[in-house]
Amino acid sequence: MSRKYFGTDGIRGRANRYPMTAEVALRVGMAVGMSFQRGSHRHRVVLGKDTRLSGYMIENAMVAGFCAAGMDVFLLGPIPTPGVAMLVRSLRADIGVMISASHNPYYDNGIKLFGPDGYKLSDEIERRIEQLLDRDVDIALADAEALGRAKRIDGVHDRYVEFAKRTLSRSMSLSGLRIVVDCANGAAYKVAPAALWELGAEVITINNEPNGLNINEDCGSTHPLGLAKKVHEVRADVGIALDGDGDRVTIVDETGTVVDGDQVMALIAESWQQNGRLSGGGLVATIMSNLGLERHMAGLGLSLERTKVGDRYVVERMREGGFNVGGEQSGHIVLSDFSTTGDGLVSALQVLACIKRAGKPASEVCRRFEPVPQVLKNVRFSGGAPLEDETVKQAIEDWRSKLGRNGRVVIRPSGTEPLIRVMAEADDRILVEQAVDGIVDVIASSARSAA
Repeated sequence: MSRKYFGTDGIRGRANRYPMTAEVALRVGMAVGMSFQRGSHRHRVVLGKDTRLSGYMIENAMVAGFCAAGMDVFLLGPIPTPGVAMLVRSLRADIGVMISASHNPYYDNGIKLFGPDGYKLSDEIERRIEQLLDRDVDIALADAEALGRAKRIDGVHDRYVEFAKRTLSRSMSLSGLRIVVDCANGAAYKVAPAALWELGAEVITINNEPNGLNINEDCGSTHPLGLAKKVHEVRADVGIALDGDGDRVTIVDETGTVVDGDQVMALIAESWQQNGRLSGGGLVATIMSNLGLERHMAGLGLSLERTKVGDRYVVERMREGGFNVGGEQSGHIVLSDFSTTGDGLVSALQVLACIKRAGKPASEVCRRFEPVPQVLKNVRFSGGAPLEDETVKQAIEDWRSKLGRNGRVVIRPSGTEPLIRVMAEADDRILVEQAVDGIVDVIASSARSAA
């Protein structure tokens, strides 16, 4: 069954355009509310959001839907996605909702759902919710006396800050470190600087004045150049860039060099292996992680298991295999000892602790391996199914054969846009570029023919 609403990370789209309309948000609240009522207690949902202007519209529509389904709604306001996952469990809620389009521009928005255990919903549960969305859900709504209530709750930022700080040992202090933190004008604009300062760091904060329209605008984890410039300007020891909903992180060392999620995972896994904390015998990453990471892990006697793209698939494999470190090259780092989803701030704190313990520059501590040359390009298409074209299939197989065992070709359609992502990597950069360009040309040609 094809999925009409849910993509790789919840429901996402252009705000005030289908499916990110107030009407759909209302029906999601109704359908999810009816799906997660267990027992006779007062059912509750915790609902957080990032700083997008459209968050007000979607939040109010979802509140109406949940109340109509008989659920009480606890409104959290702007808070990082991992804060919602944490508060679902802390407040014994039946469901958690984060209204966010993550690293996307302000004009997009999305709905992420968490079960009572704090984990993102499985494909199976999302399919059941989709089936409800297109039915006449009105007939199953709560009676008048059983309608839900909504209220804003205080102290959620303090709870999350304390949670983040407790992921480090009590003896760990960040005093002596000058840190620049880029909050992406997003959900972590209050909590991230507060946590770092309370741990003893000297904190310089940028992009922490959200206005509803500037979230992720030339800032945050997907645009780290401004952070690198600021690190140079103030002679900081390290820079931290979060994305709009705070579930991913990009590190910038003291030289202004960007450290991606692969290096962060390698650093944390190696550190945890040394102190006996690492479980599962390695880590879990996606098909997009660099081949250099896989080789580095093998050199440490550790495994790297790959999943399809999406941090919830990483989490599923981590739970199946008993791993406690996993994530994506993009900076979604999942440390299951602490959290059920990616947490940019908590991941950054682990990196900062490694730098502090080593007493060495971030450039030395965070560079764990030499990445294999990797090229990624996107092909936009307007119709048809280019990947089903026999010419395209043959071109992909030909290039896989040419790269051999020392390289990889990864082709995947985007879960949120009409794009096909083409990635290749191998020790020979020229060959990698030729592979990507060759496959892109064939896919583009097929797309044009189908249009």
